[in-house]
Amino acid sequence: MQFLAETRDAGRRLDRVVQDRYPDQSRALVQDWIKAGSVLVNGGPVRASHQVRAGEAIAVEPVQRPPLSAAPEQISLAVLYEDDDLVAIDKPAGMVVHAGAGTHSGTLVNALLGRYQSLSGVGGPLRPGIVHRLDRFTSGVLLVAKNDAAHHRLAEQFAGRRVEKVYLALVHGRVRADRGRIERPIGRDPVRRTRMTAKLDSGRAAWSEYQVLRRFPDFTLLEVRIGTGRTHQIRVHLASIGHPVAGDTLYGAPARVEGTPALGRYFLHSHRIRFNRPSDGREMTLVSPLPPELEGWMEALGPGG
Repeated sequence: MQFLAETRDAGRRLDRVVQDRYPDQSRALVQDWIKAGSVLVNGGPVRASHQVRAGEAIAVEPVQRPPLSAAPEQISLAVLYEDDDLVAIDKPAGMVVHAGAGTHSGTLVNALLGRYQSLSGVGGPLRPGIVHRLDRFTSGVLLVAKNDAAHHRLAEQFAGRRVEKVYLALVHGRVRADRGRIERPIGRDPVRRTRMTAKLDSGRAAWSEYQVLRRFPDFTLLEVRIGTGRTHQIRVHLASIGHPVAGDTLYGAPARVEGTPALGRYFLHSHRIRFNRPSDGREMTLVSPLPPELEGWMEALGPGG
């Protein structure tokens, strides 16, 4: 495609102007074209952020990405429960759930494909079986659908907020109230794009409830129940009340705590999940015990009340 930039294009980014001409393509793909030199302005390459001027000649030669799919890998998995429709994995901290953002191997999906012949295809070739996710450095129970019917039934429960998700979190500081509820919308941080924030009026509605389980001089162990599943929800909500999760430097926790070894992860664990089994509707509760590294790190803090 070759075209002259119009008055309505003036002052806009090149990637957005090109995407207007290719509405079925993602902006990320258009940016790949520009980086590859497949988009020329007045005969020469420019950046995606180039501010277009009216009358500039823009030439586009689309290049399609090769189809992406995850490859099976022989990676051991801890299975908490399994039947013909689903498997519940005890995910370790450090394992990414599916490929993306520079991670293309060693993921939970790679491990699942290495273990099972078929999984639900609802999530596409990069996310087979994945109904919900956990952050990379969050451990604990995670449900995976083996077939499309089970995936749809589980997804309906998550969307209808009929799945109870309970986490264990050790946070900095002494949380005063024994119980509490945080109800603040969560959106992308406009300054640091790798972060989410609960400090803006805009964002997606989210609520988290917590209960104090144990108190230490400088930390508090919480049981947290979430009714929504926003990106980084627990981490953002707890940081918003001045109690970041231990080890979570992205949201304000110190990198090291004097007198203790480096944690190397967040002290956030998906401890319990309650749902209705897809095959027969039976209510099930699956529990993942606190990992030894978290148990040991917490005990090193000394006796707690």
